[in-house]
Amino acid sequence: MPRYLSLVRIEETDAPAGPSPELVQRMEKLMDEMTKAGILLDTAGLTPTAQGTRVHYEGGKISVTDGPFTESKEVIGGYALLQAKDRAEAVEWTKRFLKVHEEYWTVTCEVRELMEG
Repeated sequence: MPRYLSLVRIEETDAPAGPSPELVQRMEKLMDEMTKAGILLDTAGLTPTAQGTRVHYEGGKISVTDGPFTESKEVIGGYALLQAKDRAEAVEWTKRFLKVHEEYWTVTCEVRELMEG
């Protein structure tokens, strides 16, 4: 079965203190369901951009910049590695993930199939 990476993009300012306890509880319930269904292979959230480093390559040169990255409004906040029969199934599970968030969050997931071999 193909594998898909769902990149979770958030507006970091939506929840500077992180997810609410209720959101964490809803996520844990969904992640448990996805794991039991054989869909969820791995998932994790990422630390804030203030704790990150960007390594950029251009014109044969490398530059390194420590966070926070003020020019970024939307950042990758986490990921989920899914195994689904097709993209439509991966998208349906991703929709369910988005629906557990409070309405004030702005979250976008980009679902892409992993190239195998």
